[in-house]
Amino acid sequence: MRPNILTVDDAKAVRLIAQKVLSAFDCDVNEASNGYNALFVMERTLPDLILLDVSMPIMGGVELLELLKSKPELKAIPVIMLTSPADHLVIPKIKNLGVSSILMKPFSETALLEKIRGVLSLNAK
Repeated sequence: MRPNILTVDDAKAVRLIAQKVLSAFDCDVNEASNGYNALFVMERTLPDLILLDVSMPIMGGVELLELLKSKPELKAIPVIMLTSPADHLVIPKIKNLGVSSILMKPFSETALLEKIRGVLSLNAK
C-alpha cells in the first residue's frame, strides 16, 4: 500500500517543496494550510506521516499535535514538526508530546527527505 503523507503548512512554498521532494516516490501527498483544514483532510484518509508547521493561523501545529496525541485512533501517526528559530520556546513542549522528529526552517530538500526516510519507508517510482 502506498504511504500517504500530509503536509500542513500555511506557506505554499513549503508545501511545494514537500511535493517536489516526494514526487520521485510511490506515495500520495495531501496538503492543508492549517491544522483545522488538516482535520478535514484526515477525515477522508488517515496519513501515514504528517509534516506539521508550528506557526499557522486558525489552528497552529502545537494545537493540532495536542489533539492528535489525545485521540487513540490518531496518536500513533508519526509527526515531523517544521519549526523556525522563533519557535524555540515550544520545542520542549512538542518533544514532550512525542513528535518523531523536528526540522528547522529553512531546510534543504535533502534534509527533509532524510527526516521523512527516518520515519517512513519510501519506494522510488
